Amino acid sequence: MGENNTLDRLLLAIIRKDDYDETVYQLNTHGFFVTKLSSSGGFLKKENVTLMLGVSADRLQEAVELLRTFAGHRRSQTYVMPSPGAGSVYSGSAVPVEMDTGGVTIFTLKLDNFQKF
Repeated sequence: MGENNTLDRLLLAIIRKDDYDETVYQLNTHGFFVTKLSSSGGFLKKENVTLMLGVSADRLQEAVELLRTFAGHRRSQTYVMPSPGAGSVYSGSAVPVEMDTGGVTIFTLKLDNFQKF
């Protein structure tokens, strides 16, 4: 940890539900504590999760980089079965397709006060 241990920033990070487990694991491994907020909505009907993190100013960029790495946009490969043409039957194997996955939206707020009892 840096010298400034005061939690003076609040990050609200909206991530895809599929990225939740690995992202929170990595944040916890690096000393960030996360609260999951129930949320709904999402682009293209994908399920989202909202994470709330209290961070110090000197660790803000580290938290953002972890979120970007484990929940940000990336290319992944999936396999799909091609559709047969009209009147034909396709008996081949699945075809690899590259697609965009992930995505994170981060709101950073300054905290006037933080108390934990």
